[in-house]
Amino acid sequence: MSDVAIRAENLSKVYKIYEKDIDRLKETFHPFHKRYSRDFFALQNISFEIGRGENVGLVGKNGAGKSTLLKIITGVLTPSGGNLEVRGRIASLLELGAGFNPEMTGVENIYMNGLLINQPRSEMDKKIYDIVAFADIGEFINQPVKTYSSGMFARLAFAVNAFVEPDILIVDEALSVGDAFFQSKCMDKMRKMIDGGVTVLFVSHDTFAVKNLCQRAFWLESGKIIMDGSSKDVIESYRRSIVEAQRGDQNDQTRALIESARESQENNSAEDFDLPIKNLELNREIFLKNAEYQRIQDGRASFENIQLLNPEGEPVTEIIFEQEVILRMVVKFHADIDCLGMGYHIRNSTGIDLIYTDSRFNKTKAIFDAKRGEIYVIDWKFKAALRQELYDIACVISTPADVNLNTSNLCDFIPCALQFAVVSPNPYQTLVGGYVHWHNDLKVTKITKELAK
Repeated sequence: MSDVAIRAENLSKVYKIYEKDIDRLKETFHPFHKRYSRDFFALQNISFEIGRGENVGLVGKNGAGKSTLLKIITGVLTPSGGNLEVRGRIASLLELGAGFNPEMTGVENIYMNGLLINQPRSEMDKKIYDIVAFADIGEFINQPVKTYSSGMFARLAFAVNAFVEPDILIVDEALSVGDAFFQSKCMDKMRKMIDGGVTVLFVSHDTFAVKNLCQRAFWLESGKIIMDGSSKDVIESYRRSIVEAQRGDQNDQTRALIESARESQENNSAEDFDLPIKNLELNREIFLKNAEYQRIQDGRASFENIQLLNPEGEPVTEIIFEQEVILRMVVKFHADIDCLGMGYHIRNSTGIDLIYTDSRFNKTKAIFDAKRGEIYVIDWKFKAALRQELYDIACVISTPADVNLNTSNLCDFIPCALQFAVVSPNPYQTLVGGYVHWHNDLKVTKITKELAK
């Protein structure tokens, strides 16, 4: 048996666009076949292979061709050109409620969907209880689906497709209507399906979800695959394009917010810690070389160096669990800037953001009224309460763009500014299931008869 689940060769989909409805009739009946339409290429000669058990995310703006591609793979649409080979049973969530009869109950629709994918009733009898339990829509399971909310549709649709044992599962934004708990259940179920060898194609505007679930990703733009690679690399490049397209000027409300933040910082006395300003050039050449990977800059301000230091101010690459460290950023201004914000992400080896913080969370700390040529040192002190593993630190400096849209203009963003490893002398701490140790004040009380009254 071939290891390829889906193979596409020069796949295209062309739609005819008419300016007026009457033009369709004119073109159909014109004796000399005159055209009254123009071609719109939803897909343009794309080729790829997806292996069995591979999990692939699709990202791109609305209209990029993601849904068209998935509909062709599932057989809902026929391609205008090229070849497509699909091996295995497909289960898909493309449109909310697709494949459901609104007059039939949830249970009746479960059996009907089983028939559509050649699952005999005897097989569906074995799975009905698991499907109903996973959907968790209560007594509505026996009501016509026309009475369902969008969330109930999503729950039932995913449950049916997840438990019919498909070879290929395709999900296109269908989970975005569900509640957060149900989305978490679905993500966990998809991970288990991937572990079981199911091929998954996942489309979402939530790039964090794509990076978390998928090892590989396609970036589609104007009907073409412009990047095919690891989800980490594709997502970073896609985010960069979005950021560059959204750059803009500050509006009046944003300027008012900056003034409020400036006053708040002047009136607040934050705790300071003393760390000698020394060795700012140490390892700078190494930093600059490593920082070039997918770096985004606009030329107004830049990181000159980023270091991870112990309390004595010495660079470290290996940290003991819960050790206190300082992340030092050296920032140089190449233009006058009235308000600069700073932040950093800590990511695991697959690129998933585990920790994020920025200056907004630290008593509105920012750099105000910086002049061209000035250099600032920003120190972040924290305890690395992370499980034993290798981590990346991404660093960002930006200026507010639009307070209404909660957007910023990036001055400098470095996806991998430096790496560090966490080690633990305590064997128990290496067994922790999560990545981050969350500090708690723990209190244990034994209930006595007097307290229970």
